[in-house]
Amino acid sequence: MSLFNAAVSAADGDSCQLPEILLWPDGMPAPVVPGDPPEKLEIGTDGLTRRFHVSRPRLIVHLPPPEAVRSGAGAIVIPGGGFGRLADEHEGSDACRWLAAQGIVAFQLAYRTPTLQHAEPCEGPVQDAQQALIAVRRRGSEFGLDGARIGVLGFSAGAQVALIAATNDLKVASSDGAATAHRPNFLMAIYPFRILDSATNSLRPDIQPDAGLPPTFIAQMGDDTASLPQGSVQLYLELVSRRVPAELHIYERGGHGAGMRTREGATGPTDWPHRATDWLRLHGLTATPP
Repeated sequence: MSLFNAAVSAADGDSCQLPEILLWPDGMPAPVVPGDPPEKLEIGTDGLTRRFHVSRPRLIVHLPPPEAVRSGAGAIVIPGGGFGRLADEHEGSDACRWLAAQGIVAFQLAYRTPTLQHAEPCEGPVQDAQQALIAVRRRGSEFGLDGARIGVLGFSAGAQVALIAATNDLKVASSDGAATAHRPNFLMAIYPFRILDSATNSLRPDIQPDAGLPPTFIAQMGDDTASLPQGSVQLYLELVSRRVPAELHIYERGGHGAGMRTREGATGPTDWPHRATDWLRLHGLTATPP
């Protein structure tokens, strides 16, 4: 089988024309995002590109550069965007290139959006995230991947999606047969969005740590008012109470949504990728040993 078969196509409107893997070639399950208006990329006043109106959920593949030694690990990157758009430059393609430089094959998830008008905005994106893990494992040999070393990196709303997807059963039945094929082997949550239930001061009920989470890295800014640091702290406590390997970094400043970009007067956006690299090495997921 060739590396990219009929289920893979060139990206519409993506300047780099990276290959893609369609998640639902026969049509996405409900809740559906219509194809009109069409998908578009738009550059904001901050100079960053964001993606709107995704009705064709898919993975955009970022292979390690030729000079990089491949580690055999793969990671699905789930950008944020508040379920109204995808912040898939600074929380998507930037992160994929960072992972690829370390020998990790990165898959940028373009999940259905907007879903703000759906009863549960995260429902469709969670389906797409679970299907993405299944698709990568199904085709892992084409990319030289070890099926037991496939993880997820989520930012903001993407981190919420990653946590719900990882701790719940499959939302859509899969023909693959493996009931756990949608569960990641490692997880990285960067300022996860609205994961705390303020009424109970515990994790929101659709995040179920008892269902099992893999080794997890968490980075959070203390002055983030969109994704409260209390949520990341609670997630960390839930993990360590279950003896799940976990690491948490909370920085005094950095706000919300920096992604892989630096911010003046803040150490968090500059530092967390370095700490995450150390953590990936610690777990043997990069080509460079710890």
